[in-house]
Amino acid sequence: MTKNIGFLSFGHWSPSPHSGTRSAQETLLQSIDLAVAAEELGVDGAYFRVHHFANQLASPFPLLAAVGAKTSKIEIGTGVIDMRYENPFYMVENAGAADLISGGRLQLGLSRGSPEQVIDGWRYFGYQPQDGQTDADMGRHHGEVFLQLLNGKGFAEPNPRPMFPNPPGQLRLEPHSESLRERIWWGSGSDATARWAAKLGMNLQSSTLKDDETGEAFHVQQGKQIRAYREAWKEAGHTRTPRVSVSRSIFALVNETDRQYFGRGDDRDSVGFIHETRSIFGRSYAAKPKQLIKQLQQDEAIAEADTLLLTVPNQLGVDYNVHVLETILKEIAPELGWR
Repeated sequence: MTKNIGFLSFGHWSPSPHSGTRSAQETLLQSIDLAVAAEELGVDGAYFRVHHFANQLASPFPLLAAVGAKTSKIEIGTGVIDMRYENPFYMVENAGAADLISGGRLQLGLSRGSPEQVIDGWRYFGYQPQDGQTDADMGRHHGEVFLQLLNGKGFAEPNPRPMFPNPPGQLRLEPHSESLRERIWWGSGSDATARWAAKLGMNLQSSTLKDDETGEAFHVQQGKQIRAYREAWKEAGHTRTPRVSVSRSIFALVNETDRQYFGRGDDRDSVGFIHETRSIFGRSYAAKPKQLIKQLQQDEAIAEADTLLLTVPNQLGVDYNVHVLETILKEIAPELGWR
């Protein structure tokens, strides 16, 4: 299957002398540079993770707008925004502005959130679940409100004596992007939330972590999740074709630097517990190109998805990450029919 291939950066920085990103500023500026270079290579997407209270990328919209202004073709997106922290109304304004700056290239990945650096960090942002709700329920509710607002229907009563003339009827949030609603993704960690996302008409982002629901290999469970999502999409009666992405750490070992960094990687799935839920983490892939091609041919979830996000080690610098992406595009993707 021909695939959209993008990169996903977690945007780490560290003052360590071994880090290529020693400050938040360096990480932000290098993120823009990598997106520009990736577009020149023919990469399809530049995606960024969002974490709060950490030395990582957080507020995504200034970065997305900057990338959008510096590029012209590449998709720009997130994987994912933790909706427990978000004001859906303000987020609609930010997203609309970033999408319009990019010319309609925004692909927003949302989620209920992941393990964080602090206890209940969303409380510091002014949010609290309603009685009987969990923080996950709150995140999904914020997501539903965000989707409703993106439809662009007026809902706010206009002031009879406004500073500027109003259009007739109730007012919506501005700036509004007409097609952004169809470019919203949900980062799902279970089969149930994948089906929920399909019902609401969101694309699916399935990462390298999900609930261990069957005890099978990660890629097998993820493949089943994708098929369950597509079936739920069909049952919901949506008319457009949904998009599905998976993310993977994939490194072709073609020189000594590659082998030094990734030649001893773990090639097995791992299992742990998140909030008392047994979870499975997908393996990384690091091998010589011919061996890597054989390994990737066996990955059921990659085969099912139309979009592959390659997680990049951003602290190794722009030049090295360009090398990682270029090697996969030229030596791996064509052999697998992705290009």
